[in-house]
Amino acid sequence: MKKNLLFLSSLFAISLFMISCQTAGTKTEKTAADTTAMEKDSTQNIFEHLLADNRKDPACGMPVTAGIHDTAHYKKKVLGFCSKECKEAFQKNPDVLIAAADVKK
Repeated sequence: MKKNLLFLSSLFAISLFMISCQTAGTKTEKTAADTTAMEKDSTQNIFEHLLADNRKDPACGMPVTAGIHDTAHYKKKVLGFCSKECKEAFQKNPDVLIAAADVKK
């Protein structure tokens, strides 16, 4: 009887250990995947201002190094904008607002 009790308690302990290892492994994998995804997003935004031909948002004057959320083509130039609202404001009066864009040469 003692052998059966010892065997069952050992089996129970091993089962718990295996379940906890599987759960812990799953959590670690998800965390690692989330971290990788976050790293990709954060590094992607570092260089996107280099793709635009302007240094400042022509509608609000915000530096494009702070982040580009929309773009437009204007006279063979790619202009970056901080928001779709700024892009829409620029599209209403581009000839006046282009001066504020600080276009790269």
